Amino acid sequence: MTLDPLVIRSAEIVAALLGAAYVVLAARRNRLCWLAGALSAALVGALSVMNALPMQGALNAYYVGMSLYGHANWTRASERGELPVGTLPLQWHLVAAVIIVPLSWVTADYLARETRAAWPLLDSLTTWFSLFATWMAARARIENWVYWIIIDGVLVYLYFKQGMPILALQFAAMTGLALAGLIAWRRKLHSQTVPA
Repeated sequence: MTLDPLVIRSAEIVAALLGAAYVVLAARRNRLCWLAGALSAALVGALSVMNALPMQGALNAYYVGMSLYGHANWTRASERGELPVGTLPLQWHLVAAVIIVPLSWVTADYLARETRAAWPLLDSLTTWFSLFATWMAARARIENWVYWIIIDGVLVYLYFKQGMPILALQFAAMTGLALAGLIAWRRKLHSQTVPA
């Protein structure tokens, strides 16, 4: 079944707007970000699968589930007061890299052999690192923004090369919004650690 190009472009635009809403709300530590993120992820997941990016499709299905977790986690934290921002120890990042890079190679090899995936390695790397970054965001760890700046930059290229310029523009904007999120959360972290 082939969808009308107007329907596809409209879905891209809605997904982009919801994705931008997610980042803006997340930077403000507003738990409604998770609702916007879930809706955006559902649309991007469907579009990804239709455009030969299966790992991005699977990743966006994960985002929908993580949105439920993130909303619940942020709700619990906000019931105890304002959502605190924290950091993740360096060894967690090193362990993540030691696991994610080889896992990405294995996944990319499988995709190259068994599917029609357009960019198996980039698709795999961005997917597995996005899983980790999303978990950090749900736990309110500031480093998630650094990961998103890099991941979103790669996704600009991926979606542009796959003929989805609106999603490419969305991820270009999200790269800038992730930088703004990093700055906002750094200020919050600093205000939490510096006595008034």
